[in-house]
Amino acid sequence: MASSRCLPSWALRNLSAISRLHRPVSSLDFTTPWNPSRSIYGNGIGGSSGAPFRRHPPKMGTSVGAIATQRRSLIVETTRAQVVMQKLSGSDSGVIEVTLSRPEFRNAIGVDMLTHFQHIFEKVKNDTSARVMLICSSVPGVFCAGADLKERRRMGALEIKKFVTSLRRTFLDLEALSIPTIAVVEGAALGGGLELALSCDLRICGDQAVFGLPETSLAIIPGAGGTQRLPRLIGRSRAKELIFTSRRVDANIAESIGLVNHCVSSGNAYRKALDIAQEIMQQGPLAVRMAKVAIDRGIDLEAGSTVFLEEACYAEVLHSKDRLEGLAAFAEKRKPAYCGE
Repeated sequence: MASSRCLPSWALRNLSAISRLHRPVSSLDFTTPWNPSRSIYGNGIGGSSGAPFRRHPPKMGTSVGAIATQRRSLIVETTRAQVVMQKLSGSDSGVIEVTLSRPEFRNAIGVDMLTHFQHIFEKVKNDTSARVMLICSSVPGVFCAGADLKERRRMGALEIKKFVTSLRRTFLDLEALSIPTIAVVEGAALGGGLELALSCDLRICGDQAVFGLPETSLAIIPGAGGTQRLPRLIGRSRAKELIFTSRRVDANIAESIGLVNHCVSSGNAYRKALDIAQEIMQQGPLAVRMAKVAIDRGIDLEAGSTVFLEEACYAEVLHSKDRLEGLAAFAEKRKPAYCGE
């Protein structure tokens, strides 16, 4: 085992938590080492920041938003019209849907839409009932076309810098959510739209989806995490080729290179994502959260330090009620009833 003298101070603090196993998750001091604005960007500018439905294919041409409305009763909260947050109920209780709805601009992200994202991500962060979040689009043929370039043309250099910094921070906040997040991509995910999807834990797409980071064709570079998350996902060489050439890739290629987790027939990405969300919700909530911590925060650490991070995360579940419930359910051959504690 690596010497503790090789570890940063934050890792030592995490190790001390092992002897205090009854502390709540929030008490672990992971904030300092994993501030994404440092671990990903290095320059510090990122900041911190019901009823069950019948699973049958939707009619062709039906929007994702319409499908969701048809299939289950919803508790709906809307932040104006550009982004809609829906808390599903019944058998889907615990799933949060965030739907992009700016059809006249192909869901291009402007100042107002960005503000809506920030508001919703903050609400999800503080919602203890949330278990999984889906991000999808109600606009046929497009997930998100990227930044609103018409709005961008009216901005000065300082305004652009402020907007891009805010966009970067918002996607960092999305990435840092404690619950699993799934991007549901039907159609185009370009520029900031792909960067939005990259900030999610999983990506599911229909076979007509298209992906790309076209920024170099506009004499800029991806500025909301694309240059950092894409190579971590598909490898440095492939990421360089896609960014250097501004090339778009179709859904099948995206799946083959690991850009998306699953490619399904067009119109079925939402259903596939919801199936995965249901699978996740059958697991121990605390275990899923701590697994995400261990993976996300360990990816940029040296190998000698990662085992201590994993040990500290394991300590958080060791004396949980859910762990005891899981063992009892296994012995009694029944489905566990996890409470997230």
